[in-house]
Amino acid sequence: MRIVIAEDAAVIRAGLVEILADRGHEVVAAVGDAESLLAAVAGHQPDVAIVDVRMPPDHTDDGLRAAITLRRDYPNVGILVFSQYVETRYAADLLRMSPGGVGYLLKDRVADVAEFTDAISRIAAGGTALDPEVVSGLLNASRHVSALAALTAREHDVLALMAEGRSNGAIAGRIAVSERAVEKHISNIFSKLGLPPSDADHRRVLAVLSYLGT
Repeated sequence: MRIVIAEDAAVIRAGLVEILADRGHEVVAAVGDAESLLAAVAGHQPDVAIVDVRMPPDHTDDGLRAAITLRRDYPNVGILVFSQYVETRYAADLLRMSPGGVGYLLKDRVADVAEFTDAISRIAAGGTALDPEVVSGLLNASRHVSALAALTAREHDVLALMAEGRSNGAIAGRIAVSERAVEKHISNIFSKLGLPPSDADHRRVLAVLSYLGT
């Protein structure tokens, strides 16, 4: 994959470049501020942009706001927000703009490099990768819960794991049921959320967006 990194901490930025390069990915640009991120994506059209939340010039939510701009202007570029902070104000906006190709992981909770790179691959392929704390924060901040009222407690569990980007097999292992049972739960979720089969939409991602209230 061709990747742009936007991270203002030089050591973390260099580490990400090394990790990704070691695994055969091409880091086409590694920058330290939001304006440079926008320019890098415009110039290189990468598969994925990895973006910190708090970056220059304001060191508040500049990176996340830049990610929203990228999602609007370059919808085919996957966006991975990679931060120490759960910023719900703009994260929901980012997720709402396009069903898929987006993720939000927390730096201090990514302990496995393979899991991190797998998340990037899912995002590049149009999937999602969301840390459970991000999911929880977005759900708590959401006021749109009526669409989920019909789901059972187990269906809620399955949908929460889907929001984390887990495969059916991983969900089955996490909740100790068969993969066939997971498939049945997911089918029920799609039905209850009014998501019929479609060639144009990614039902799994749309279900996750419904779960997040976006």
